[in-house]
Amino acid sequence: MKDRSKLTTEKSNPSTVGIDRLSTLKIVELMNQQDALIADAVAGQKRQIAEAIDTVVESFKKGGRLFYVGAGTSGRLGVLDASECPPTFGVKPTMVQGIIAGGKRALVRSIEGAEDSKQAGRAALEKRKISSADVIMGIAACGITPFVHGAIGYARLIGCETIFLICAPQAISSINADVIINPVVGPEVITGSTRMKAGTATKLVLNTITTAAMIKMGKVYGNLMVDLRATNRKLEDRAQRILISVTGLSKPSAKKLLRKADGRVKAAIVMHYRKTDLPTAMNILKECGESLRTAIDKKYWND
Repeated sequence: MKDRSKLTTEKSNPSTVGIDRLSTLKIVELMNQQDALIADAVAGQKRQIAEAIDTVVESFKKGGRLFYVGAGTSGRLGVLDASECPPTFGVKPTMVQGIIAGGKRALVRSIEGAEDSKQAGRAALEKRKISSADVIMGIAACGITPFVHGAIGYARLIGCETIFLICAPQAISSINADVIINPVVGPEVITGSTRMKAGTATKLVLNTITTAAMIKMGKVYGNLMVDLRATNRKLEDRAQRILISVTGLSKPSAKKLLRKADGRVKAAIVMHYRKTDLPTAMNILKECGESLRTAIDKKYWND
C-alpha cells in the first residue's frame, strides 16, 4: 500500500484532536474511554482467534513450534508472550518463540529501520530452521511491515501454517495467510502510536492464543497452572497452594510432597492420587497425553 494515510492505524482520531489542551484528569478519562473499545474489537475476532488456537494445538501435537514475528511494539509483545510460556506452563523455551526485527537489541532500543527488509524476515526464520510442522504468526498493526511479510512468505514456501494479526482492515488484501485476525480498534489516541490501542489488542490476542493452546495441551487443571515448576519462593508458595487445593493436603504435607516431586506440581498430584514415586508419575502422565484429569481419574486406571 503506497498511501499509508488510508490505514486505520495512521488516521487521526477525531475524539482526541484537542487532547493537548485538556487537564490531566480529562486526558486520563479520554484515554480510558478509547481503551474501553479494545475488548469488543477483539471479541469480534473470536472465530478467527479460535481457528488460530486450533492450528497451534495441532502443531504442538506434532512436535511443532509457534513463532511470533514482528517489529517494534508488535515484535516486543511477541517476545514477551513467548518468554512467559515456560514459567507459566512448564514448557521448553523453544516451543513458543518470538522474533523481532533488529534482534535482541531492538527489545530495549528502537531500531525502526530493521522492519523494512523482507529478506531479513526470511533470514530470521532460516536461522531458526523452521519446518512444515511449525506455525508462523506475523504481527503487524499496520499489516504492511516488510520484515513480517518476508517471514510469512518464506513460511508458506516451507509449508507452515500461517497466522497474521493486524489492526488495519485496509491491508487485508495484501496478506496471504491461512488465518487473518483483525481487531479494528480505530485510530490511536496519538496518531500512529500503535503501542497504545493496537498494542493492547495485540497483547489480548496473544494471551488468548497461548493460554487456550496450553489449556488444550493439558497444561491447566480447572483454572490452575499445574505444570509450573517451583523454582523460586513465589512459585513455591503458589505450587503449595495449588497442591493443597487439588489434594486437600496440609501445608507441611504439600511442601514435603512437592520436594519429592522435584517441584513439579502436576507430578506431585499424580504421586498423591496414584500412591507412587516421581518416575512412575511422570510415565503415567506421558501415557495419558500429559492430561492430569485423565491421570488421576480412576476410570482410566489400568491397575
